[in-house]
Amino acid sequence: MKSKIALVLGATGLVGEKLISLLVQDEYYRSIIVLNRRTVGYQHQKIKETVVDFEDIENSIKQVNVDHIFCCIGTTIKKAGSKEAFKQVDYEIPVVMGKIAERSGVKNFVVISSLGADEKSNNFYSSIKGRMENKLMQYNLKHLTLLRPSLLLGKREEKRVGEGIAQVVFSLFGFLMVGPLKKYKAISAQKVATAMIYYAKHPAETIIENNNLHKI
Repeated sequence: MKSKIALVLGATGLVGEKLISLLVQDEYYRSIIVLNRRTVGYQHQKIKETVVDFEDIENSIKQVNVDHIFCCIGTTIKKAGSKEAFKQVDYEIPVVMGKIAERSGVKNFVVISSLGADEKSNNFYSSIKGRMENKLMQYNLKHLTLLRPSLLLGKREEKRVGEGIAQVVFSLFGFLMVGPLKKYKAISAQKVATAMIYYAKHPAETIIENNNLHKI
């Protein structure tokens, strides 16, 4: 089997860093294209880093010659600075990349969404994630995989106090998340990254809920 080419957005984030580590070890992929706002300086021979303007990504990248696109990009309203800036990252970038994936004939576009994503939600974060999902599903993609993880467990570079407290609580009481509550169980960034690669290789249903991510 001919080895594949992967493209990653959000490689410096919690899941993205884990994903890159897994991809460089995976012989299934011969090359990894990483799109970043600024250079990181990867040293691995499989990684090819490209600096792009994410505010004008559609004009920066017309087409890509890759097999799988992994979109781990995401932020918070606090970090972004406003709801509009948050929407630019969590909605606009995945949607534009979906259009590029459709145009380029990418075999599988794998995107991290969120548990509870729903365009009609009163929660702004969940509604944006839902809008993003719905827009991507309108494209004529060869295959689209949307992962809906719950709270992500792992160490971030930036401090998110509320999330840090939640991680401690979920880590201590995660064993109580059984039955109907299992869908809310916190999940490690490593496991989500592993699931992204698994579903890129083995496309199944479009939406993968949190409880199924735990099974990978």
